[in-house]
Amino acid sequence: MSETARARALPISVRALSKHFGRTVALDAIDLDVRSGEFLTLLGPSGSGKTTLLMVLAGFTRPDAGSVRFGEEEVVRRPPHLRNLGVVFQSYALFPHMDVAGNVGFPLSLRQRSAAEIRERVAQALDLVQLTDLGARRIDQLSGGQRQRVALARAIVFEPGILLMDEPLSALDKKLREQMQIELRRLHARLGTTVIYVTHDQREALTLSDRIAVIDRGRIQQLDTPQRLYEAPASHFVADFIGDSTFLPVAVQGGVARWGDVQLSLGGAQRADGGYLLVLRPEKLTLETGTAGGAINRLPATAEDIVYQGDTLRIDARLADGTVVTLREQARAAISRNLPAVGSHISLALDPADTVLVPAP
Repeated sequence: MSETARARALPISVRALSKHFGRTVALDAIDLDVRSGEFLTLLGPSGSGKTTLLMVLAGFTRPDAGSVRFGEEEVVRRPPHLRNLGVVFQSYALFPHMDVAGNVGFPLSLRQRSAAEIRERVAQALDLVQLTDLGARRIDQLSGGQRQRVALARAIVFEPGILLMDEPLSALDKKLREQMQIELRRLHARLGTTVIYVTHDQREALTLSDRIAVIDRGRIQQLDTPQRLYEAPASHFVADFIGDSTFLPVAVQGGVARWGDVQLSLGGAQRADGGYLLVLRPEKLTLETGTAGGAINRLPATAEDIVYQGDTLRIDARLADGTVVTLREQARAAISRNLPAVGSHISLALDPADTVLVPAP
């Protein structure tokens, strides 16, 4: 099953896709290319346009303008049932009057496959999602995680070239959700199907994706790998939406970056003259111990609060301009040395490689 699905995986090409709901611009001339077999996540806040884009790909929403191609075929006017898509909805949309096997086999029944083929394909799909012995179970006898697996098995049983997923894990509790993220990664690795996944959860997107398209106000703000999005955000919006960040105004003049009187080393990166924002992430900051090399950027501050959080220690510090920033360290390493007292003067260290500037909005 997996080799057939991998062979059928299709690339997606979107050009100048636009959609308005009254005066609201849901999609603003979007261009997007998804590679065959890629796991691409559409990430953004509520109302950003990510679900509208998914619904256009699925055929449930007709765009006002633009092109959608699956492989070499234009599908923008093709109805949903003729697009050969697997779709997993947020609500799962399972049939309560059917057992698990009936739900999973339903797409094959619609395609008039033989009873023997349906049994074989259903068994394969249930094995892939680790529900091998639950084919006769009623839907109301399943846990949330099991229902999610049934919905996934139903979406992949007919080996579609493209799989669309609309926040399928949002109804699960945190622990189960994280478990299912790893299972989805493993399943995609086995199947190789092209996947478009919608979520507003940053960590989920970073965990699952080959690439992420960050969407806001109907436009793709940045399309990149998870590591590039996090380490090299292209804008204030992307840096603010992905991860926990504090921003400081920085001026660059003559190739020299300054925050107030503090000169910042950018690790060899060149910036044109102008106004920027320095992106400070808690895990990139450390307490200055005096052993770091001269290239380390140092920000003077006052310790405001120290909170033990189990595996990590959170330290809130107030900078000279009044901005409160947070640094986070592994608790064991932090406690093994002398921690500053609340109210004491400290110095925050930031490696030049982690000194990231984004254009000021």
